[in-house]
Amino acid sequence: MLGGCTNLIGSIASDTLTAAILNQNDPALIESGVPAWLLLVDGLISQSPEDEDLLAVGAQIFALYGSRFETDASRMAGLTGKARDYGRRAICLAHPPACAWRGLPYDVFVGELGEVGNRDIDYLYAYSVSWLSYLDATSEDWSAVAELPWVEAALERTLELDESYEQGALHGYLGILNSLRPPALGGQPDVARAHFERAIELSGGRDLSVKVEYARRHARLVFDRELHDRLLMEVLAAPVEVPGYTLFNVLAQREARELLASSPGYF
Repeated sequence: MLGGCTNLIGSIASDTLTAAILNQNDPALIESGVPAWLLLVDGLISQSPEDEDLLAVGAQIFALYGSRFETDASRMAGLTGKARDYGRRAICLAHPPACAWRGLPYDVFVGELGEVGNRDIDYLYAYSVSWLSYLDATSEDWSAVAELPWVEAALERTLELDESYEQGALHGYLGILNSLRPPALGGQPDVARAHFERAIELSGGRDLSVKVEYARRHARLVFDRELHDRLLMEVLAAPVEVPGYTLFNVLAQREARELLASSPGYF
């Protein structure tokens, strides 16, 4: 009975706090407050280590903090590494065959992904996004870069299940993934651009972070200053108070100003 109560409290707490974080317009408050939330999530997971919903929340919140607020490279790797571990555990519990995914050859892995259905999309999403956040944080490590095709396959399978999931966020992540490497090393800027454009369309332009990533990842990769500056000016002209996007939008405008200021020197 106590375990069930803990699960219920954890579910309510995670939903409420996640909404509060995403709708917050003061990044400094989140930056100072989220570490306590991370500790709470860790504690809830330690009490209910087989709660896939808590693990999925943990995967996403550690990925968010590690990728958007932490600046120290080793801490970024540690936080996003924990996110990846939570994501793996979540999909393993929700879809037991996933427990054996690690280390599978690419073709076998893709075949296994085809067995994941809509019922487990939340866990596949958390698994994919947390893994990508770790690879992005450790992108200078070539062993991490070698895993990109596997992450892309997981994101593509999630996209097949529901393209509009999280208002097109999957396209944004695939845009980032296809921009992590220059064309000479296997990057696909045209594919990245198509994903970013679709992400903007599916979110109705409400998620300003997509345009910032589009400018930072794609426009800079292909040295397109006109696209770069246009996207960032659009971000600065847009409203930030949007339910579910406010925090990301405030951060996006801050990053847009920094990128615009460095534009002359970069291009």
